[in-house]
Amino acid sequence: MNKDTTLKEKKAGVSRRKALKAFGLGATVAAGAAVASATPGKPSKVDISFDDQMGNYFQDHYKKMTKEEIKEALARLERRYKATYDVDIKVDNMPAQPGVLFGYALNISKCKGYRECVKACTETNNQSRDPEIQFIRVLEMDKGSMNMEEANHYFSDDETVPKPDKWYLPIQCHQCENPPCVKACPVEATWKEPDGITVIDYNWCIGCRMCMNACPYWARRFNWKAPSLPKEDINPVTHYLANRPREKGVVEKCFFCLQKTRKGEMPACQEACPTGARVFGNLLDPNSEIRYVLEHKNIFRLKEDLQTEPKFWYYSD
Repeated sequence: MNKDTTLKEKKAGVSRRKALKAFGLGATVAAGAAVASATPGKPSKVDISFDDQMGNYFQDHYKKMTKEEIKEALARLERRYKATYDVDIKVDNMPAQPGVLFGYALNISKCKGYRECVKACTETNNQSRDPEIQFIRVLEMDKGSMNMEEANHYFSDDETVPKPDKWYLPIQCHQCENPPCVKACPVEATWKEPDGITVIDYNWCIGCRMCMNACPYWARRFNWKAPSLPKEDINPVTHYLANRPREKGVVEKCFFCLQKTRKGEMPACQEACPTGARVFGNLLDPNSEIRYVLEHKNIFRLKEDLQTEPKFWYYSD
């Protein structure tokens, strides 16, 4: 290791390697990270150059990289995905836009449990198909009950919905203003962006899952094995902090489809909802639909007593 690399790690403040050693993973990662983290899916069958393996292993924290270092990191990812999936995947890094703070509202009186939002999210955000990872969890509860612990979290897609004696409550990342997951991460692999979206740097995540334990909304998912993402299902339009293909051993979650929303589009779940139950927009825009809902409807947020300040509201007509 040269002096420049050593100095760079000291300046980073949080050492990923020290954290890995603290969790008993240091020796394994040091021996295999250059190959395993460089090749999502089936690393033994993908030929990655030594320079790319080393570049990936010694990559700095995303927020501490220079523009040139970020450019090189994106290029490495695109080469890796091409070698792994034989698909030309574009990895963007469009930053949060000024004057934007994203928020979401969901009309529970309109949600019928169709789960079209779940399907659209999975398809748009390159989530593993086997084992299947879903960012949105639609709870099925008895009418008159608000006991989320006893709700049916995984009712079958083959069931006829809505059931006359049930009501439905979709839950995903609530993009908290005071996110407990961020505080729990020992290596600062997750943080809140200026537009209010909490993101994850998959390259920096060590898989300790402390963020998952800290989240009160069941929003985070862990890749226990290499995600299965068929070539024909890949969405090639991706963002570094969002829907680029993930790897074994990292956490992921909803990011309000920032690869779309930062370009002025709507998140996939909102576009797919057949009942119009979902409202998304800029909380700082006084003329936005989300602001109208917050100012004119009876709204509530889940687990407000925890003071996480979610930017995800519920309401009914």
